[in-house]
Amino acid sequence: MANTFIPLGSKDLLTFASLSPREVAALFDTAAATKRSPAEYRAALAGCSVIMLFEKPSLRTRVTFEVGPARMGGHAIYYDHSKDRIGQRESVRDYAKNLERWVDCIVARVFSHAVLEELARETRVPVVNALSDLHHPCQGLADYLTLAERLGGITGLRGFELAYIGDGNNVCHSLMQGAALTGARLTVITPPGYEPSAPVVSECRTLAERHNTGGSVRVTTDKAGVRACRAVYTDTWVSMGQEGDAGGRRRAFEPYRVDGALMAAAAPGAWFMHCLPAHRGDEVTDAVIDSPASLVYDQAENRMHAQNALLLHLLASKD
Repeated sequence: MANTFIPLGSKDLLTFASLSPREVAALFDTAAATKRSPAEYRAALAGCSVIMLFEKPSLRTRVTFEVGPARMGGHAIYYDHSKDRIGQRESVRDYAKNLERWVDCIVARVFSHAVLEELARETRVPVVNALSDLHHPCQGLADYLTLAERLGGITGLRGFELAYIGDGNNVCHSLMQGAALTGARLTVITPPGYEPSAPVVSECRTLAERHNTGGSVRVTTDKAGVRACRAVYTDTWVSMGQEGDAGGRRRAFEPYRVDGALMAAAAPGAWFMHCLPAHRGDEVTDAVIDSPASLVYDQAENRMHAQNALLLHLLASKD
């Protein structure tokens, strides 16, 4: 395996921004290959063990990180941390130092991004962010992979107009970083007060300039920002841990629901995207999510292919 997949510049994937444009392209090539010819990769992760530490429940993340390694000869272990958070029963350092003696990769789905950063500091093995309060890079990789498939490859993303409408959350942050690295032009549309992190916005603009991709991030509260966009992306209004403010959030976000009228304001034939789970009738109507323009199930499938590619490259230098 070490002679087949180039190791990534970072041993971990905590944010999309830890990748370079060249590495994103390599991941997409590998994802396409594993998707096209799965039998050729049935032993690519033979002897490798991946542990999944989940403080939050999941359908797509858990199943894809279990099924993906298994299809490539690896072994995935699920560890439920919904009752005791990572670092509560024993220190994060002790936990990490134990795990590195047994497994080849740590996949963690956590409430606090700081826990991921500490895990990564304290262990020799790669740490993959399977969702934190700040970032969701695996979702972002699957999203841009899904678009690249329809655009003839990653080069088709350069100048591609994409709108994200809803909460400026972890998914939004990863989409912004992905735009900066792939050359997409992302318009983020949120209600006042729900904008994405200003430091992340600034980081994305710096990334695009540094790598000269032509990518851009624009933030607005105006729904007219979907105009000319060839894809419209939304996410749930109330994420896990925000239930206490559910009523206020629904009132703020209701005018930003993705319905037929909003899709009609985008470019003709615009695609609809959602990371799922979707709350039908809240952030999106049934007519939109069930339309032929919806890519949501392709995005879900590509979670596995993007993550398989990521594991292959992260573990490329494993002895």
